[in-house]
Amino acid sequence: MSYDKTALINRYKWYELIGIYAGIAVFLTFVLAPFVEGFLVSLKPLSQLFSSPYRFWPENGSFEAYRTMWVSVPGFARYIFNSFFISTVATVIVLLLVVPASYAFARFEFKGSGQLLGAFLAVNMFSGAVLLIPLFRLMRSLGVLNTYFAMIVPGVAFLIPSAIWLLRTYMMRIPRELEEAAYVDGAGYFYTFRRVVLPLATPGIAVVAITTFIGAYAQQFIFALTFNSKTEYMPLPIGLFAYFGRQEVIWNELMAASFVGIAPAMIVIFFLQRYLVSGLTAGAIK
Repeated sequence: MSYDKTALINRYKWYELIGIYAGIAVFLTFVLAPFVEGFLVSLKPLSQLFSSPYRFWPENGSFEAYRTMWVSVPGFARYIFNSFFISTVATVIVLLLVVPASYAFARFEFKGSGQLLGAFLAVNMFSGAVLLIPLFRLMRSLGVLNTYFAMIVPGVAFLIPSAIWLLRTYMMRIPRELEEAAYVDGAGYFYTFRRVVLPLATPGIAVVAITTFIGAYAQQFIFALTFNSKTEYMPLPIGLFAYFGRQEVIWNELMAASFVGIAPAMIVIFFLQRYLVSGLTAGAIK
């Protein structure tokens, strides 16, 4: 059987390529426009933000807001550390629970497995706000309010279901013959899982780690606002909400603080992007 080795993009006619690139350009415009506008706002003096007519490009723009925000938001570095710490711990806990669970769902047939997967999927249908009151009562009864624990555990509970579904799908693509060969050589389940499955599942685990970290970083506001009132445990969203929402919103400093605040997540994605790409494309070609 012969295969056409022509690059897929070269198989389209010129007008089809124009349509493809135009669609990509429109999509990127809608996705990136808020970030570009937010960055430009962070460069503008406060007097230009509400000028008429509105100027998209800043006049005499500077990075002054990136300096003054550290004064406007006392403890800003602490807030970034808290967000990074909460997200990192939540990601580690999720991986420790999800990796073996995903392997079990991918390889073993046991009674109720389908119902459990359906239940995991149903959990994602509930917003965290729906369960805030029972979660608050639970945290209060355990005596863990105003601690990192109160913000990490609810986040982990909401992140586990989607992580199991994502990693289970990846592990199902790993050939069973590799594990069967290890069993024939006398390897046990745990040894095979550790020495055969885990190395092959590394790209998929990296994808789950990145999506979990981003999810944990993004969902901190509602849990921290409900379960914590101490400044030393505040994550970044609550810190910005507390200091920029008291009397007035200093928009250029708020945008500057927001871009600095997302830097940890961007750094994680930058260093793990090769695993992200290989994990998302794994199984596309055999």
